[in-house]
Amino acid sequence: MKARQARQVRLLGAATTTTVLTVALSGCVTVHGETAVVPAVSKSEAKKVLERFSKTSNKANRTFDVKLNTTVETGALGAIDQAGLKSRKKVQPGGNPGYKSLRLSDERFLIPKQAGWPKFFVADTQTNRMRNGRWLFVFQRDSADAPWKASYLAVIENTEMPEFAFGKGGYAKAVPGTSGHGLTLSPDELSDAYVSYLRDGEGEDDFAPGEHTSKRRAQRQGAENRPGRRTEFADQAAKAPQYAPFALRTKDGGALVFFASHHHSKETFAEGYKPPVKDPLLKALMTGKPKQSVTYVRVSEQAVTVPAKKDGGQVGFLNRIDGLTSAKGE
Repeated sequence: MKARQARQVRLLGAATTTTVLTVALSGCVTVHGETAVVPAVSKSEAKKVLERFSKTSNKANRTFDVKLNTTVETGALGAIDQAGLKSRKKVQPGGNPGYKSLRLSDERFLIPKQAGWPKFFVADTQTNRMRNGRWLFVFQRDSADAPWKASYLAVIENTEMPEFAFGKGGYAKAVPGTSGHGLTLSPDELSDAYVSYLRDGEGEDDFAPGEHTSKRRAQRQGAENRPGRRTEFADQAAKAPQYAPFALRTKDGGALVFFASHHHSKETFAEGYKPPVKDPLLKALMTGKPKQSVTYVRVSEQAVTVPAKKDGGQVGFLNRIDGLTSAKGE
C-alpha cells in the first residue's frame, strides 16, 4: 500500500470534547448519552461542525493563531498543528496573508451509534489540496457541554479507501476499544504494539512491511551510527483520554483505526562537531543551546486497516502524519 508522507501533508498547510448528554431524536424523545446507544451526532449538526472547523482553521492558519486553533482541534492533530503555528508565528509574526484557504466539499459523514464518552464521527471530504484522494477528519466530543473538535486527519487515495460497514438507518459501526472488537489487535492495543515494533521488532508479524514499518526500522538502523554523529530513538505509546483511538468497522469485518504515538530522537555529535541547526522553524521550537546534541520530540497520527481476527492478516498503514512538537539543545 502507498502511504502519504507527513511532510507532504504539512507543507500543504495545517489542515487542517462525562456528564449527561441529552440528544434530541425525531419527535420529542430525549435519552442519556452515557448508557443509551444513540447517534453520536445528527448529519445536520455534523455539517455545521465541519463548516465551523473549516472557517476557523483557515483563519488560524492565515494568522498563525494557536489559541484559535485550540477551539477546533485537539489530540494528535491539535498537537501537531499547534506546534507548527507556534513556530511559524515566531518566524513570521505578521502571519501569512497569502495562505491558500483549504476548501472542503463533497462531504460524507460516517456517524456511529454510541454509548458513553468520548463520542466521535468521521467527515470524509474532497479538498482543493488533492485530486485523487480524500481527507478524513475524526471529530470527537468528550462531554455534553464540550465542543466538537478534530483530533485526527488521514489523507487516503481513492484506490485505498476502505469500504465501511453500515447498520440500520445508515449509521456507521464503531469498534470497541478493548473487548468485543474481533480484530487481530484492538484499537487500544495499537499504539503500544506499534512503538514496541519500532523499538525492538516485537510483533513483527502483526504489521505489514512498508514505509512506516519495516523500512522505517531499517532507516533507523542505518542512522544510529554515522561518522561524527550517534542517533538514539525512543518511542512511547499515546494514551487516552488525550489521545484516544477511534475505529470504524469495514465491510470485510476488519476496521479502519485512527491512533497516535510519540517519537523521540536524540542526535549526539562527536567532539569538534556542532549540531547543524539552521531551520528557523526548528529553532523556534527549541529550548536550550545545541552545543553537542539535539533531542527532537514528535507526535504521530496513523490511519491503519486492521483485519478481523477470524481472517487473520496484518495491520496495513494507509496514512501517517507526524510533526515536530518540541526540541531541546544541550
